[in-house]
Amino acid sequence: MRLAPVSLWQSRPERKFLAVKPSIAAGAAASLAALALAGCSYVNPITTKENYAASDGSQLIVGEVEALNLIVVTEAEGSPATLIGTLYNGSSEDITVDVTFDGATSTSVDVPSMGSTRLGPDGDATEVSGTAPAAPGLLAETSFVSATEGAYSVEVPVMDATLPEYQSVVDAIG
Repeated sequence: MRLAPVSLWQSRPERKFLAVKPSIAAGAAASLAALALAGCSYVNPITTKENYAASDGSQLIVGEVEALNLIVVTEAEGSPATLIGTLYNGSSEDITVDVTFDGATSTSVDVPSMGSTRLGPDGDATEVSGTAPAAPGLLAETSFVSATEGAYSVEVPVMDATLPEYQSVVDAIG
């Protein structure tokens, strides 16, 4: 006895799929995507809540005194240099801070209470000058000493006039 050939299509049972409206499917997919993407911030710290130097310079925060955007500007190692940046005093009393970046020359900087003092060779800023202890592109240890806050140091980048925004500072170094 011979069997007649059967087509594969004829032997499979007919399947019926659950009909889902496209709007419901799109809503479910969007909900799943939102849930998955929101989970990223659960395990990662929020970096905007952390204090960091968002510019070329370094910063140091000691008690009520903040040293912000600190950069040593010079032409070369061993050449005259100046420190640029800002000192901010959040206390209710004036503070005097002694600043040095070359280990030999110290400059006293008066910072008014709830105010700031700019550092640099400009006419309205306090010039903290010395000799560049490192070549541009390297770091120089800069020290801050105050009778109220103590002594602290931070490594500050040494820059030259490679970037045009520092050319006027290099030209003004006395």
